[in-house]
Amino acid sequence: MNNEQPTIAILAWGSLIWDDKWPEFDKQRGDWQDEGPVLPLEYSRVSKSRHKALTLVVDEDNGEDCKVMYALSKRKNPADAIADLRDREGTIMDHMGFYFVEHPERKCIPKVPDSIPAWAEAMDIDVVVWAGMPSNFSDKNVVKKGEAFSPDAAVAHLQKITPEGKAAAAEYVWRAPSLVDTPLRRRLQLELWFPAPKLG
Repeated sequence: MNNEQPTIAILAWGSLIWDDKWPEFDKQRGDWQDEGPVLPLEYSRVSKSRHKALTLVVDEDNGEDCKVMYALSKRKNPADAIADLRDREGTIMDHMGFYFVEHPERKCIPKVPDSIPAWAEAMDIDVVVWAGMPSNFSDKNVVKKGEAFSPDAAVAHLQKITPEGKAAAAEYVWRAPSLVDTPLRRRLQLELWFPAPKLG
């Protein structure tokens, strides 16, 4: 880490990129860029704020490798960048992922994906920050609690949630960047009942 302001990268793959309802978060970061690390992603988290729609998380059991996006934080202190993202995601510190290149002994609760350390060093990034919420599909599935995630189970879940939830799910899936290519996204974009939302 240099003696001045550390270079802090925020990773993103979902609504951070396109949902502009959080201007306080957005003003503390630069533009989103394409060349982030490759992470295993899947729509395997049931979202309370999106009416039980499924949202993208790092999921080593069910995810498919996708290149994600990143933006540089304008913060001087990594703790502030972590707090910015935690507040934006409405989550707890135990769900925040971070990696310090020069201090890898500083551990977060979420597992650090193997791709992040090498990417950070190659990109001359000092600190990497991401949302590390776990999959909760098995616990929150509205069709059969305890059922493991699968594309079939996920489709059945989405078909059972409210119209508001279906609309939120459609917006979230269709507006994800093209870099995000998962089995469930490919399946949903072929479903006649899951139309692309009217934007603008």
